[in-house]
Amino acid sequence: MILDYVRLVVATGLVLLPGKLVARALGQRTLASTLAWAMASLFAAWALVFALHGSILYAVLVLAAIASVALGVGGRRRPTWPPRERTIVAAAGTVLGLALLHVEGAVVGDGLFHEARVRKLVDLGHLHLRTLDEFKDGGLHPGYAFPLWHELLAVVSWLSGLDPEVVLRREPSVLVPIACVLAWEAGVAVFGSAWAGLGVVLVQVGWFCLAPGNGGSFATLALPGTAARQLLVPAAIAIVFFWVHNHRWGTLAAIGAIFGALTLVHPTYALFLLVPLVAAAALRPAEWRRWSSALAAALVPTGLVVLWLKPIADETLSRNPNGTALANGLRQYASELVVTNDHHYRLAASVPGRAGALAVAALLAVPVAGLASRQRWAAFAVGGTVLMLALMEVPWLFVHLSDAISLSQSRRAVGFAPLVFALVGAALLLARSVLVLPLGLGAGILLQLLWPGDFDYGLRHGGPGLATWIALAGGAAALAAGFVLRRRLPTDHGARAALAVALLVLPVAVHGFSHWRPAHPTDPDALPVATIHELRTEVPARAVVIGPLQASYRAVAAAPIYVVALPVAHVANTTANRPYVRRHDVKAWLAGKKPVVPEAYAATWRILDDGRLRRLP
Repeated sequence: MILDYVRLVVATGLVLLPGKLVARALGQRTLASTLAWAMASLFAAWALVFALHGSILYAVLVLAAIASVALGVGGRRRPTWPPRERTIVAAAGTVLGLALLHVEGAVVGDGLFHEARVRKLVDLGHLHLRTLDEFKDGGLHPGYAFPLWHELLAVVSWLSGLDPEVVLRREPSVLVPIACVLAWEAGVAVFGSAWAGLGVVLVQVGWFCLAPGNGGSFATLALPGTAARQLLVPAAIAIVFFWVHNHRWGTLAAIGAIFGALTLVHPTYALFLLVPLVAAAALRPAEWRRWSSALAAALVPTGLVVLWLKPIADETLSRNPNGTALANGLRQYASELVVTNDHHYRLAASVPGRAGALAVAALLAVPVAGLASRQRWAAFAVGGTVLMLALMEVPWLFVHLSDAISLSQSRRAVGFAPLVFALVGAALLLARSVLVLPLGLGAGILLQLLWPGDFDYGLRHGGPGLATWIALAGGAAALAAGFVLRRRLPTDHGARAALAVALLVLPVAVHGFSHWRPAHPTDPDALPVATIHELRTEVPARAVVIGPLQASYRAVAAAPIYVVALPVAHVANTTANRPYVRRHDVKAWLAGKKPVVPEAYAATWRILDDGRLRRLP
């Protein structure tokens, strides 16, 4: 386990190295800039691979060339030591990452979908974008049409010599300190305070890692969606605010790089992040030149990627739904919605606080933070939260958002309300009094007892809906009051505020570490080891395999093959993929009703009910 960890650390460092050297050549010293340029380098390398129909070796050579050129350009720049606070945060994150090794479990669920794509990138040559599909005659997934994060994992797998399954399982432990440092940099950029940055890290870890138990979303940091939320989003926030603060042109280029990467990794997340940034820009008219240039730098790559994806997204039956598709969506997410009719629905007010004590505390803190509306951080934290909650709770706005990006995505947008920053900002305002310390501890204990969180799929009870309305209405009123008062409230008690945040997070941490065990220790539907060996040694690459759906799902993750059908929950519902038709055909064939199905889909191997393989005649 530790040897694998060391190999992953070295491989991940090598993947980030071109980005580090490019950032240094441009005079940028932050980890956020390193990540931005590393992702840009990966995009350039893999774009060449797909253009030339090459293999992963091409990508590694291009990354090495980028690193060499950047080293030559920036060779005269003297390396600088990172700030002491960042080193401390990285060290603490490394300890947390090592602890995360004890909650790693089997790769299941969506992880198998991503493992299958990484495996094809590593094992196959003559690559093009459609090589990575689950089906030989299928279509691109609109969310992963250009699989940028999969490409990072593939290079890590190739450099470390570890199987993609091991990378998916253990890479989160390597990424945790990176996530912590990026959260710290985002806090420093937004608040201009290292102590506030520490507060952001504490809330981020408590909210996403400890509150859910089992390592929370940190245990799945290797998956594109989680990586986008915990790595790319904080990096984008940090770079945007560094630009607004220092106005260095290299930082503007980094904004374009990080938003381009975020849009490719998870397209809707880039759009969601733009919402609070637009709110901040609207509330800071004196800085309109800097904000407008930052938004333009973000919108250009985001828009280009969205335009490229539009024809693919138009083939997805869940986007811009109507009739049966809309009814199915409303039925599937009924517990999270308040539905009047097919044209009048909104997100339930209990959803924003479902993440537990810290989410509820953050919602209640929004009106307090709003009193500092004349400050830049409050424009982002409170203005962004109010605008995002309005999009979620005003039916007309939520319906149009859902029509544009699908109901499955629009309900996730509330997670991009900058509530973490609102909570830390409120702590800074309240830290003028020492009473903030017992207030933080008492609130943490009480809220953890009352609302420990609702983390299962769907919504059972959620958080208090009243807290959402307080954040929306109270935040809007506080913003207005802050402008009327025309006073800049002092926030110079950073150490006390960080300690108060730590006390607030403490009860959540106690809960989290008391549930420090794998969420999925084993995969109950795992294929026999002998079958996996046969798939990798006997079945030719790119062969088509037919079998039970769950077995097929594990087979396509275990070897660079294609299958006939998969569980529909793990397949993009596009006109090319036809997941429901495929499922019907395979089930009919297994029942002995449609013997022509294997031939129709060009299948040459089958998986028996007991998991064994057999060549088809």
